[in-house]
Amino acid sequence: MHFVEQIGRYRLERRLGTGAFGTVWLAHDDVLEAPVAVKVLADNWAHRLDIVARFLSEARLLRRADSNRVVQVYDIGELPDGRPYFVMEYADAGTLADLLTSGPLPVSEALRLTALAARGAAALHKAGIVHRDIKPTNVLLRSAPDGSYRVLLADLGLAKSLAQGSGLTLAAGSAGYQPPEQAQPGYGIDERADVYSLGAVGYELLTGTVPGAPGQVVRPDRLRPDVSPEVQRALFRALEPDREKRWPTAREFAEELERLAAEAAPTRRQRKQRRPHSRHRSVALMAGLFVVVAAGTGAVVLNLPSSSKSSDLRVKDSTGRIVAEVPAAWGRQLRDSGWNPQTLGLQSGHEPGLAVADDLAKWPDLSADVNGVFIGLSEHGSVTTEVDDIAHSGCHYDGSHAYANATWRGTIRTWSDCSGGTGTLSETALRMVGGAAQPQVYVQIRQHSGDATSRILRSLRVT
Repeated sequence: MHFVEQIGRYRLERRLGTGAFGTVWLAHDDVLEAPVAVKVLADNWAHRLDIVARFLSEARLLRRADSNRVVQVYDIGELPDGRPYFVMEYADAGTLADLLTSGPLPVSEALRLTALAARGAAALHKAGIVHRDIKPTNVLLRSAPDGSYRVLLADLGLAKSLAQGSGLTLAAGSAGYQPPEQAQPGYGIDERADVYSLGAVGYELLTGTVPGAPGQVVRPDRLRPDVSPEVQRALFRALEPDREKRWPTAREFAEELERLAAEAAPTRRQRKQRRPHSRHRSVALMAGLFVVVAAGTGAVVLNLPSSSKSSDLRVKDSTGRIVAEVPAAWGRQLRDSGWNPQTLGLQSGHEPGLAVADDLAKWPDLSADVNGVFIGLSEHGSVTTEVDDIAHSGCHYDGSHAYANATWRGTIRTWSDCSGGTGTLSETALRMVGGAAQPQVYVQIRQHSGDATSRILRSLRVT
């Protein structure tokens, strides 16, 4: 395929992924001024009328689902060479598979996300569609204005209408997520096939491991002792080789997972009592970063204006390489003289960095009410590896989620109830989209209320 920069009114920016039959591009709709995903049939399949029909069928099935739990199709068209394409909403926060890069999720979070995926499957089933290939890479995350994430089912390339699925079908699905009835041709399928796949997704989110063959799945509590018998029973019922013994619908499976997630979520009192396992660094890291910034040559606290015509204030470090926007109320004080990545365990040196907050004197105290951001640039080593190894003793670990925009990708990890405080601490290691190893950026965000994390990360620019 020859690279094109424009498809219709959609300006291509970068490739998101390539599958068996097509390529998905991140593009920009210059009319609506919004990012979109454009899926284009591969040129080596353009002569196969059956493949073209399947490609167009995926777009029609997505459109037919008409649910905010399933990726939406906005447009469909044809390239000058005759290859079809369709335009979808862009899921900017990655997939469930991205969340697993840091290991298994907290029990309540794993159950909640699986329940949301099951709700998406229920929406497909209501529209008369069976997915047939639900797995973590096909469950997308899209950031919402309130800072939360929508869970979206995607990739209906193997999907069928339930009317067709009840007859003879070809083998389909992915190993580990594939129910027995999909493993060989000739067996009719129904929505319980998707229930099996959802059980496999939940199992992987909890254990970090793809389940074994049907009927040979290792008990989750052998891989993760804190999985309760009730959670195990719910997953094993979904993973029953005999579909007559599974949850009869995705909706009922979702309802049970939601109930179990609510029970697994710690109360505020429990959060204060719990202490996460510390791997090799803890709260001292927060103070260490601050001291390093403060100790830099010529480091000063700049008292910034407390009011602004804009809701955000632009700040930059002394070199001008780091630029970001923070809520105007946070921008009272700034230290812009850099930091030493050795604090994270990386190569010692003086790199660009800044700290901005409403009261920098409170920053080292994790229980204090403070709103602010620390941003440190590193040109050497893996910031991701070091950040993933941080544990803040005295704080409750709330879990992690993938983050991605047009420039950066990373995993945001969050803590709360630090020494009885009411605020939250979030941190991430960001890598540039496109594969460049350097530079990498370490970001810590302290917030007393609300969640401005995505807003700040979207504004971050590094030169």
